[in-house]
Amino acid sequence: MSVIGWIILGLIAGFIGSKIVNKSGSGMIMDIALGVVGAIVGGLIFNFFGASGVTGLNIWSLLVSVIGAVVVLWLYHAVSGRRA
Repeated sequence: MSVIGWIILGLIAGFIGSKIVNKSGSGMIMDIALGVVGAIVGGLIFNFFGASGVTGLNIWSLLVSVIGAVVVLWLYHAVSGRRA
């Protein structure tokens, strides 16, 4: 998948993940970054359990990415909440 595809998928997954975890976005750049990291984490999680991970710019990859973004955002808020 191209860099543009990863950015688009990351933006969508990060936005949806932010809405699920904390009901508000974390800003466009943070949503993209956490979404792309979430896509990678989601792909690793799904590959670990024997399912296919991110396969391109499609609904399955979006679902995998959103699940990964929710995991990453939950961890991010758990770690950053303890520092405050």
